[in-house]
Amino acid sequence: MAEDIKDMKPNAEMTAGEILRDARTTGRRKREIPTIAKQLCIREEFLEALENGDYTVLPEVVYILGFARNYAMELGVDPDMIVEKIKHEMGLIPNDAVDAPQVQPEKTETVKHTQKTENFIQKLNNVKDSKACQFVVKYWKWFVGGLVLVIVLAGIMFLLISPSGKKHTEAVATVPVVSNEPAYQQPVRERFGTENRENAEIILQAAQESWVKVEDARGKTVFSRVLVPGDVYYVPAGSKNKATFGNAGGVDVWVRGELAPDVGADNTRKTGIVLDADALSGVKKSK
Repeated sequence: MAEDIKDMKPNAEMTAGEILRDARTTGRRKREIPTIAKQLCIREEFLEALENGDYTVLPEVVYILGFARNYAMELGVDPDMIVEKIKHEMGLIPNDAVDAPQVQPEKTETVKHTQKTENFIQKLNNVKDSKACQFVVKYWKWFVGGLVLVIVLAGIMFLLISPSGKKHTEAVATVPVVSNEPAYQQPVRERFGTENRENAEIILQAAQESWVKVEDARGKTVFSRVLVPGDVYYVPAGSKNKATFGNAGGVDVWVRGELAPDVGADNTRKTGIVLDADALSGVKKSK
C-alpha cells in the first residue's frame, strides 16, 4: 500500500495508539476500524484497544506486538517504531534505551522468547492477510458444507459396505457341520450330490467300479454315473428313491452312519433297490 504510506513524522510525545489513530483518521483516505479489522482478520475490539493503549484487553504480549505491527503496516506507519513504542509503554524495554539505540543491552530470556514468538505471529498474520485467507473467510459456509457432505458420504459408504461384510461373515459362520459322515471303507476320491449332504440319511460309496443310477418316485433320473473306488454319492432325503447298481457287490451303502448289508453280489446287476433308510438297515456286512 505504497500510496497510503504517510509522509508524516509522528510527534515523539505521541503514544503508539495515538499515532495509529492519527494515521487512520487523517490524510487523503480516512478509514474505519471495521473495514481494517475485516481485511486483517483481527477483531475490532483489539484494534480499538491498540489505539486506546489498553493492552489489558488484548491477549498475550506476542499477540499485541503482532497485531500492532500488522496494523501499522496497513496504515502506512513504520511498524518497527510502533512496536518499539509499545514495548516501552509496557515496560519491556527501559526508557533510557531510547536515547542510546546503538547500544544493544543484553536481552533477558523473556524478551528473547517474546521476540521469537512475535516473529511467528508476524508470519501467521501474513498468512491471514493473504487472498486465500480472505477467500476462506468469505466463503466459510461452503467449506463447512463440503466437509459435512464428505462425512455424510463416508458414513453412507460404510453402511453400504459393512452389512455385506457382516452377511458374508455370518454365511461362513453358519455353514452346517455335517455330522452324518460315516467312517468310510475307502478314502474319499470325489463327492457327488453334495447339495443333499446335510440331510442325506443314505450315502453310497464305490468299493469297486460300478455304474449307479438313482431315480425319484416319478421315475426321473436324478443321478447316473460310473463310480470308481472312493467316489461318494449323497442320496436325496426321502423313502421313494430307487437305485440300479451295475456291480451290486461293489457299492457300500451307508445308512445313518452305519454300513448296511450287501444289496447284491459282486459283478451282479441289481435294479429296483428301494433307497429307504429303515428298509436298508440291518447287520453290517464284513469286508
